[in-house]
Amino acid sequence: MDILVTNNPMAYKFCKDEYQIEFLDASFLDVLIYVRDLVHVGHALLTHPLSGSVKPNETPYKSVLLSKRKNTADEQSVKIIGECVLFAQKFIPRNIPDHLLKDMQVVDYSLIRCAIDSVS
Repeated sequence: MDILVTNNPMAYKFCKDEYQIEFLDASFLDVLIYVRDLVHVGHALLTHPLSGSVKPNETPYKSVLLSKRKNTADEQSVKIIGECVLFAQKFIPRNIPDHLLKDMQVVDYSLIRCAIDSVS
């Protein structure tokens, strides 16, 4: 079963029956670092970690789909996630008003749902 790494409660709610979920109570950057660690032990990226045009400081939510673990690290996935972590580290997270958090969950869920549907 593929793995969905997310810190988005909405993605968890709507994807928990389809995928193994790694739900993190963590920041956007922490999600990417967790994904990087999974890629280094042999999982491959199935969706791009920076999909959409939402910058890392514009939302606290991030969802990434990975393959089941393989024996060796996928070189392309290692390169992509490494570049994404470096890119995200350049952004300072900003405080997002509570009344906008649900909207941000919808945006992240919509992006991951579209990406999942395109790789299925």
